[in-house]
Amino acid sequence: MSKISSGFAVRSLIALAVASAFPLYPAQAAEAEAAAAEGQDAAAATTAPAVKGQLETVIVTAQRRAENIKDVPMSIATIKGDKLDVLTSGAGDIRVLSGRSPSLNIESDFGRTFPRFYIRGLGNTDFDLNASQPVGYVMDDIVQENAMLKGFPVFDVDQVEVLRGPQGTLFGRNSPAGVIKLDSAKPVFKQEGYLQLGIGNYSAKNAEGAFNFPVSDTVALRFSGTTQHRDDRVHNTNPTPGKGTQDFEGYGDNAFRLQALVQPNKDLSALFNYHQRNYHGSATLFRANIIKQGTNDIVEGFDYGSYPSDGVNYQKLETKGGSMRLKYNLADITLHSITGYEKLKFNSRADVDGGYGAVFAPPYGPGRIPFPVETADLLPNHKQFTQEFRAESNYKGPLQWIGGLFYFKENIQIDSISFNSLAAGNPQNIPYARQFQDSKSWAAFGSLNYTVTDKLKVRGGLRYTDDNKDFRASRTDFDASNVLVTVPHTLSSTSHNVSWDLSGTYELDKNTNLFARVATGYRAPSMQGRLNGLSDVPSMAGAEKALSYEAGVKQDLFDKRARLSAAVFQYRVKDKQLTAGSGTVNMNQLLNADKVTGQGIELDFQANLGYGFSTTAGYSFNDTEIKDKKVRVQYCGNLANNAGLGCTPTDPIAVGFPGNVLIDGNDLPRAPRHQANFTLKYSTDVANGELYALTDWSYRSGYNFFLYTAPEYRAKSLVEGGVRLGYKWGDGKYEVAAFGRNITNKIVLLSAIEFDNLTGMLNEPRTWGATFKVNF
Repeated sequence: MSKISSGFAVRSLIALAVASAFPLYPAQAAEAEAAAAEGQDAAAATTAPAVKGQLETVIVTAQRRAENIKDVPMSIATIKGDKLDVLTSGAGDIRVLSGRSPSLNIESDFGRTFPRFYIRGLGNTDFDLNASQPVGYVMDDIVQENAMLKGFPVFDVDQVEVLRGPQGTLFGRNSPAGVIKLDSAKPVFKQEGYLQLGIGNYSAKNAEGAFNFPVSDTVALRFSGTTQHRDDRVHNTNPTPGKGTQDFEGYGDNAFRLQALVQPNKDLSALFNYHQRNYHGSATLFRANIIKQGTNDIVEGFDYGSYPSDGVNYQKLETKGGSMRLKYNLADITLHSITGYEKLKFNSRADVDGGYGAVFAPPYGPGRIPFPVETADLLPNHKQFTQEFRAESNYKGPLQWIGGLFYFKENIQIDSISFNSLAAGNPQNIPYARQFQDSKSWAAFGSLNYTVTDKLKVRGGLRYTDDNKDFRASRTDFDASNVLVTVPHTLSSTSHNVSWDLSGTYELDKNTNLFARVATGYRAPSMQGRLNGLSDVPSMAGAEKALSYEAGVKQDLFDKRARLSAAVFQYRVKDKQLTAGSGTVNMNQLLNADKVTGQGIELDFQANLGYGFSTTAGYSFNDTEIKDKKVRVQYCGNLANNAGLGCTPTDPIAVGFPGNVLIDGNDLPRAPRHQANFTLKYSTDVANGELYALTDWSYRSGYNFFLYTAPEYRAKSLVEGGVRLGYKWGDGKYEVAAFGRNITNKIVLLSAIEFDNLTGMLNEPRTWGATFKVNF
């Protein structure tokens, strides 16, 4: 073995041992300020490679400063450029990022409007409209707390950052698993833009564009937008005339973003952002009796394009928001003020029983439909306000710091309504549930970076959080005397938390940095009250706290033509919040498990291979375990006396509690142990233009849908691939491309409902199409 290769092996293996972290290089701070002075966004700025074939330097803001990703002492990945373009081909929503970065999983029971994020196995399967998640989502520096805000279409985006591990110090509450950070393209002081038109199967029609222009020497505007439409692709084979929805899974998704950058001098800048989304389409199809009992196979004779239903199906979402980001440079300090406001309205209605009728024999079905369940969930009034004040040092010297204050306020109203599918006109039932949730939180935070030597840099951070939540739930129904009554319930919580982190980087040589990090995170208490009867009461889960350790290496290879990042990690979550089903009515019950543990590895690799080829690859292994010998949950609709009609649980039965099992030792739900991703691009010059082909593939192993284990409720492993073939000409001004997503047309179960008739939900079928783009 040569000295070069042996040295590489040693440096890579040392990745598992290191301690201590990092500050911002003064030179990098100056570069970031210069970029801002020119109207560029430091969050996504990149440095052009010095030598042809070298990878560009990736700049991130994971630590609230613009830094080389190699110098950030944590496991972090970015998705941008060609990879992001191919993933969003055909107007793919935020879920297309699932599995395209190690340890990242994204799924939804509501389709395009309610994504649920998981990092290193930590997430939340709760489908209620006030559900919190342990993965934070930050869009253009504004935290998006409600899940309905997290599905905003991905367009005109510079970069997506995936921050793995607790981010409690700089990003605060509800980020013990990590943060997804999305940065839009910002206004610049030159005229530019693009327009992209696309068509696809199922009569898909999409348009996306941006126009950037300077109004003056001190003001620049950028308008960007997207409109995405697809026709229905599933037909109701047994409709009720004049009552039920006839066709499903079409949608219209329109969104835009207007930004104004005001920069009167090099020290002061103000960035204003207004964004809006209007979505209408189908709610997710819940398909009854789709799972073959005793297996996780789809039943024989299944037809994706047919769906018998006696209910009404629709989904509507409108979001509006704005932000103001002010930045002022003093002599040695930079001041930031970030103000954000979001509001939304949501209405989703679906035939949740997954079929037609409530009897046991044809012509109803498919299969056994033991009870009618047609419901609508509404967010008629949601508002969120955030304010952050932050100061950071920008002077030369070994010590750098950040300090700030943060305030969060959210008001939510949720209405849950049921309908009578079997009555003429399908009227709204009198019983309904209503929830109100008012949340307030404030925090003080700070971090210190210190350069110990030219090679060793350390970092420490601290955050104090105060959370207050008031919750009210009520059920309006007829009592035993047939009198209409409303039964109210109230819950409240006040919690305090101190999060901290310590980290460090050590420069082994000019191409290799070792890093280590220990960090804590915190999720505020959660409450739920979708009450199904007058005797029901809300549930509450107390705050959870995470402690995580990780160490790794970040290395440039082969004269910076390749880059490797590798990490090992281990974490423990105390009082982990879990979401359990509550029987036949598909309700959620919140509970705390004593402890959940996780451990694993993550690998990121990218390279320019030469001869027109480039590639990226990633892999993660996540081993999670619930550790609580007493915690029990209901299973299979909790119909303990209907043996043989539903799923077949494999966990130990909870003695004395019929229909309940113990979940100690189980993996977390929706947490695949293995994930891998791969892209390969080839490009070559042809006739004064560039011809390229790019393919991307992802793999994930199976996972449990719920807290308990049953063969019917375990997702199969899944391999999905995409392809994009295109040609650019006119110095990159014009581009035409063809694309395909899920090109093998693999259809599998993604999730299910805890009824007793094996109702499941499926992934997206194959899509294909073509796009034309012009840059100007």
